[in-house]
Amino acid sequence: IDVSECGLIPTPALQFSVKNSDYVGGIMITASHNPPEYNGIKVMGKDGVEIPRDDERIIESLYHKEKGYMVDWSRVGRLSQENNVIQTYVKGIISKVQRKKIESNKFKIVLDTGNGVQALSSPTLMRELGCEVVSINDTIDGKFPGRGPEPIPELLTALSSSVKESGSDLGVAYDGDGDRSIFCDEKGVVHSGDKIGAVITDYLLSESPGSLIVTPVSTSRLIDIISSDHNSKVMRTRVGSVDVSRTMIENKALFGLEENGGFFYSPHQPVRDGAMTSALLLEALSKTGTSLSSMLSKYPTLYQKKVKLPCPKEKVKDVMSGLEKSEYEIERVDGLKIWIDSDTWILIRPSGTEPLIRVFAESNDAGNLKKFVDYYVAMIESILKK
Repeated sequence: IDVSECGLIPTPALQFSVKNSDYVGGIMITASHNPPEYNGIKVMGKDGVEIPRDDERIIESLYHKEKGYMVDWSRVGRLSQENNVIQTYVKGIISKVQRKKIESNKFKIVLDTGNGVQALSSPTLMRELGCEVVSINDTIDGKFPGRGPEPIPELLTALSSSVKESGSDLGVAYDGDGDRSIFCDEKGVVHSGDKIGAVITDYLLSESPGSLIVTPVSTSRLIDIISSDHNSKVMRTRVGSVDVSRTMIENKALFGLEENGGFFYSPHQPVRDGAMTSALLLEALSKTGTSLSSMLSKYPTLYQKKVKLPCPKEKVKDVMSGLEKSEYEIERVDGLKIWIDSDTWILIRPSGTEPLIRVFAESNDAGNLKKFVDYYVAMIESILKK
């Protein structure tokens, strides 16, 4: 097989390169938002999108059965270097936003690249869009000494402080491989992925009402509220970026989003892309002429909570079947999404990567949220003790 090596690049940059070239696929070596000991591979098809789960299982099966072969020396493929991936990627993003409108606002932005590979592309992109850039954690280091590879809000105190101290309009933090982004407003408040997703959703639907949005069952009901204002439909999937991407493609959706800061924009590419998300948010801010905190203030307050509980693989079935006896309405798209009422839901699902049970919950009532999270966590712990 002929192989082109790209060196250090963000995952969405590889995906864009595969999609817009003659390559038949791509392989990304990354632990994504996880610590470096979890390095693995992401396999992309010719369209630049991660291959479906069934194809992943086929590859894993071949690997474990050791069904490989080595060719004769005369048939060995060629190795070459692909040096323009990041430049092409940045140009691709710029071509999908209103550059002059963004430039006219002269935004000042703090970039926390988290010692990850967006340090190679997002500062260039922001400067190309006329922004003044302040960078932190911008030295690439696979041990992620700054604040770790996952942009969890509670770990982004340096970003928050830097935004306030520098008088910036906003801040953004990326994960290790650059496909997710978490934002901080001009007051230093760090917001969840689906809150910022709501801002971009509102903006894109104001430009293209009636468009289809794809999002997992774990995202906020705020997306449904906003979409209904724009006569648009929300399609829910299992948790996982590949499920969102493939559903978007099958249903010709304009965009998709995840609560963890993943945003998928079909006109660019139907995959998570932290830099594209940043550019879209700047376009939304430049169109409204208001601050990020002002844009967020107009949405209803919905309280959220996440809990993870250690759970041996052999106990997962017991936990899930025990929770099936709930008296409330249950959705089964992925795990169990229990609707207490129209404003309060609890999603309970086994982790796809770790021996954990994950609990997501949301309500418009903070008291209700705590009450029912405590109730279901206690129920799970009781089942695990049996």
